[in-house]
Amino acid sequence: MEVVVLGTGMIGTTVVRELVKYQNIEKVIAVDGFSENINKCLAVTDNAKAVGKLANLQTEEDIFDVLKDADVAIACLPHSLSLPAIKAAIAAKCNLVDLVGSKYEEKMKLDSLAKEAGIIVIPGCGVAPGITNFLAAQGIEMLDEADEAVMICGGIPRHPLPPLWYQVVFRLESVMGLYTRPAKAAENGEIVTLPPLSGLEALSFPSPVGECEAVITDSHSTAYTLKDKVKKLYEKTVRYSGHWHKMSVLAELGFLEEDSIEVDGNLISPKRLTEKILEPKLRGQSIEDITVLRVLTKGKKNGVSTTHIWEMVDLYDHERNITSMAKTTAIPAMLLANWILSKKITETGVVPVENIIIGDRFNPFIEQLDKYGIEIKYQEQQS
Repeated sequence: MEVVVLGTGMIGTTVVRELVKYQNIEKVIAVDGFSENINKCLAVTDNAKAVGKLANLQTEEDIFDVLKDADVAIACLPHSLSLPAIKAAIAAKCNLVDLVGSKYEEKMKLDSLAKEAGIIVIPGCGVAPGITNFLAAQGIEMLDEADEAVMICGGIPRHPLPPLWYQVVFRLESVMGLYTRPAKAAENGEIVTLPPLSGLEALSFPSPVGECEAVITDSHSTAYTLKDKVKKLYEKTVRYSGHWHKMSVLAELGFLEEDSIEVDGNLISPKRLTEKILEPKLRGQSIEDITVLRVLTKGKKNGVSTTHIWEMVDLYDHERNITSMAKTTAIPAMLLANWILSKKITETGVVPVENIIIGDRFNPFIEQLDKYGIEIKYQEQQS
């Protein structure tokens, strides 16, 4: 069996390092546009099964060339390359696990083509979207009547610094989208669009986290796949207390606007200027991070008001020397790829993870996450 990993940043490197441990996988090809990234990935992996391939991954044609002989691929690429990667995988008849969950409607238009190719494409396979999706789906399935599903997740620094109590782990452009992009949610069977930074809520997590706050952000595929199964569904992103409020003030004052304004004869985008100012203030002194997750589903079971709660507080992984966000994003994708290879997943088409890891597959997948150090605690409350 041959697996291709597209992108060898921290997440892609983690995927490669874990995949080579499986006996059924004969080769893992680590593909990147920068040789230094590949060399670092191979040095960390230190296994003859892993080989590097330098390739331009900017177009569908480029990606097709590296997928045409593979059994499955994992895309650890920027959002802009998600659709090209899916189209390339379909053309190459290569199963694909994609970390990116955005543009769900556009991806579902490729469902019939993926079926014709006899492959499965699983979008949004990290922690959020990813783990949060199938926890919400499972919680809804465990109720007779589902009133509400709330997916709460966030990556936060282990040692937060003022003034924003946050640091960038991946790309700043992805983070900025949370402040400016309207969020899709579901209410009463309909897709609704909510303003950026809405639904501010105070909450707390166990030590060492403490007091936090969260706002509604995009719920990706679940707004579509689960809207007819629950009365209200939304996702929230967590930051330490005060962060979202400060960013809301910047938004109200126009500092996050895209349209350029004239300053002393020069056209300047307020958002781009804000990014430049904020970036050095979002680089912490330590790369240690924490990923927090809480998924709640509320409704009735046998006539009794019931709430299912899953919670995770995951710290920087010193054993692997990777961020918590990299681990909790990479491991689910890696497991799904191996489940495809081992025929535990046999569906074809474009299939979101919440339609896969439910029912009989749910507990085995949770158990495998636990073996890789991703511990998700569960409790049921009745009233």
